[in-house]
Amino acid sequence: MQRMSVIFAEPYRIEIDQSAKPAPGDEEVLIKTHISAISPGTEMLVYRGQLGAGIQTDTAIPELARPFGYPLAYGYACVGQIVEVGQSIDTKWLGQNVFCFHPHESHFIARLESLISLPEDLDPADAVFLATMETAVNFLMDGRPVIGEIVVLFGLGIVGLLTAALLARLPLNGLIAFDPYPLRREKAKEVGIPLVLNPERPEEFDEVIKNLKCHLGTPGADLIYELSGNPAALNQAIAVAGFDSRIVVGSWYGTKKTDLNLGTSFHRNRIQLISSQVSTLAPRFSSRWTKKRRIKVALEMLRELNPARFITHRFDVQQAKEAYHLLDQNPKETVQVVLTYE
Repeated sequence: MQRMSVIFAEPYRIEIDQSAKPAPGDEEVLIKTHISAISPGTEMLVYRGQLGAGIQTDTAIPELARPFGYPLAYGYACVGQIVEVGQSIDTKWLGQNVFCFHPHESHFIARLESLISLPEDLDPADAVFLATMETAVNFLMDGRPVIGEIVVLFGLGIVGLLTAALLARLPLNGLIAFDPYPLRREKAKEVGIPLVLNPERPEEFDEVIKNLKCHLGTPGADLIYELSGNPAALNQAIAVAGFDSRIVVGSWYGTKKTDLNLGTSFHRNRIQLISSQVSTLAPRFSSRWTKKRRIKVALEMLRELNPARFITHRFDVQQAKEAYHLLDQNPKETVQVVLTYE
């Protein structure tokens, strides 16, 4: 049986590498992948050559902890089944469904400590969102929303949608989201966001600022999330921010640049810019939280939110080229694109 691996050969060029199916070593297992999720944020930076030469592709995932450069295998959301075990591994692991932070590949070798065992009642199509859900959980931890606050969110890609769905469960005084794509705005309404607007319409943006003034007595939101992947959205985030408010920047812009307006409004309002990245825990949580604990919360949220409903496109792994082309050329048609391996 052949192993198929998705390879970023160079910017805008995807290849499918075929090789012999690997055999597990003494303390390893072989996983057959069922489904993997394409990250429309980080992976598209890799696809377009916007990640930045020489940086570490990822500092927390061993398979990706190397300087960025082409060609490379990339991705970090695989769900599969253990189909072979090494001599030192208990055979009870055979048949276990697992999640792994691993590139898109039909078969791969791993050690047990790098795998996350999945509950039997969790659909693989929901489980493949685990990495994204953990990111959304991390955004809430870093933003620390408070009862009665007004929260504004920019960007309703899949990470934005999941973050919005978690925020909608809280007793906030207001929750407003912005995204230029109608499909994503409709999905946000489905998860309970009462006001979803187009950031590219100045009249809608100005109306939000007026509404914030009515709610708070002074202009500005308490907490803002910038999850759009568009650096220009940071200026809009600053424009809606209130006094001593927090802006959580969850986007990874790669080599994309912006002219950031840090003039009077930013300076006088004591606005906080918070960098949020899921590969680490904020120091304030390190005495009580671990990545394992955060993963447990994310698994519970997968059960409650059933994010498989956000899958808009499924491609066989051999059609990966078409999948990335779709995300690059027609993102307005997509929410979550996945690869399948049957």
